[in-house]
Amino acid sequence: MEMALYAPEYGYYTGGSAKLGGAGDFITAPELSPLFGATLARQIAQVLEFTGGDVLELGAGSGRLARDILHSLEKGVLPERYKILDVSGELVERQRELLGQLPKTLQTRVEWISSLPSSITGVVIGNEVIDALPVHLVTWSDDAILERGVGLRQGQLAWVDAPVRNSHLLQRAQAVAVPRPYLSEINMQATALMDAIGQRLKRGVVLFADYGFGAAEYYHPQRRQGTLMCHYRHRAHDDPFFLPGLQDITAHVDFSALAHTGVDAGLTLAGYTTQARFLANLGITDMLTGMDTGMADYARIIAPVQKLLSPAEMGELFKTIALSKGINQPLLGFASGDLSRLL
Repeated sequence: MEMALYAPEYGYYTGGSAKLGGAGDFITAPELSPLFGATLARQIAQVLEFTGGDVLELGAGSGRLARDILHSLEKGVLPERYKILDVSGELVERQRELLGQLPKTLQTRVEWISSLPSSITGVVIGNEVIDALPVHLVTWSDDAILERGVGLRQGQLAWVDAPVRNSHLLQRAQAVAVPRPYLSEINMQATALMDAIGQRLKRGVVLFADYGFGAAEYYHPQRRQGTLMCHYRHRAHDDPFFLPGLQDITAHVDFSALAHTGVDAGLTLAGYTTQARFLANLGITDMLTGMDTGMADYARIIAPVQKLLSPAEMGELFKTIALSKGINQPLLGFASGDLSRLL
């Protein structure tokens, strides 16, 4: 999975094919509506008022989220730097082109970095970043726990199950209570990333928005085949051997694992809720009703916002989690509808 997504030149995220928007394979919230970034900016502004410092965006996609956040913060609390960490050279070029259209006062605050800073103060954000990290596939049978890898069968890529060689992965798998037989994913890179951020964060908040569940729902008895999915030209399917390197391969996020890892790294769980509730708490509907626009434009603007909020679209499946350090005030985005009990 890591090779298919990130191999230099040939991986999905390192190649030059379109990924986001109508011409790509999927559409993220910032691509749907600039109100997503404008609403998120309200939460960022609250944190920056407490902490100062920077915004660090992981996996900035086309750059639209950064643009919308900076536009919204322009008349209020701006970060000292807006740092972007992205492994895709092709996407970085798109980000540079888009953010190069910002006013000079905002352009000078944007900085691309190649690794996590040794010290972080401010806000770390990641929208649909965790689901793009490579996962381990694990099978639980009546008498063994095996890792599912890839081999060749008659010249074709095929699944091959083998003993788990990584001791940390085996410990994680042994700790999961599932009815056997069972197949699912364990994301070691996601928890390693959360641990690294937790160790580096001096004061501020980590915000991740993605699709997924708490552990009890993630490893539910009815989810025996896991969550691994592929996306190609806006079609979802479950065959990662179809056009490797040209399609997205993804898995849902185990938010419980993120929360527990962050707490172990010295962070405090500051909130966990659905995307719809998070955006509503921050006033996205008030922003809509306050817009000065005609009926035709209003209908065009409200349609994508309804996708962000609808339980049948992104509103319920997508969640937002926040972990903090050195902040005692409650976060605006979690004023109601907190689901931390599900972690």
